[in-house]
Amino acid sequence: MINELVELDTGAGRMPTWISRPEIPGPHPLVMYLMDAPSIRPALHDMASRLATAGYYVMMPYLFYRGGPFREFGTSDEDMHARRDLMATVTPTGILADGAAMLAHAEQDPTAGTSRFGAVGFCMSGGLTLALAKAHPDRMRAAASIHGAWLVRAGDDSPHLGLERANAEVYLGWCDHDPTAPHEDRVVMEAALRDAGLRYTLDFYTDAVHGYAPAGERYHRAASEQHWERVHDMFLRHLLRPT
Repeated sequence: MINELVELDTGAGRMPTWISRPEIPGPHPLVMYLMDAPSIRPALHDMASRLATAGYYVMMPYLFYRGGPFREFGTSDEDMHARRDLMATVTPTGILADGAAMLAHAEQDPTAGTSRFGAVGFCMSGGLTLALAKAHPDRMRAAASIHGAWLVRAGDDSPHLGLERANAEVYLGWCDHDPTAPHEDRVVMEAALRDAGLRYTLDFYTDAVHGYAPAGERYHRAASEQHWERVHDMFLRHLLRPT
């Protein structure tokens, strides 16, 4: 496994981005791996590496770069407040510049394959995968939102709007009793996906809570492992062995 850190110029600043890829010859399909609100930490590095070992060129950007340099967050009140402020800098519109910078870098790396790519997002980044799918219908073939937050919101950039512009299969991991993803939002999102004619799968969990996928206090083994099965299956069909 090869891991490296690069800084990408997005036009809005320098975005630290970690790349994990196999040592065997490529090109390996690009996957944009988008962090959750607790930011990039060992648990996410482990997950990105796990995905890369399956044959992918995984790029994990620090999405809070617009609010300052990279930092790791703890659980203090001060850290929680700072993180909330930084979350406001991450938007479905801003991710388009971030995605373009990642694509540009990957296109110059012979070990990366960019003719077809996918994205995985957690928590606040779940909806960002749909924004990328709408922006790149010619190349983005798979989008996964894992315990995604605020997938239905006010404003023209809401993730559930404009899905007819996308050409990707979608996977959604959804938790019951999630204040960031209430039941009524699930109904709206599923209707939007059906109206757009997109193939999708939604797993609904009554025993797992928001944040179940990464290692930590909310980790739920069964739900987390199921998200791995869904992501691997979708990426295998659309990225590694497209038909």
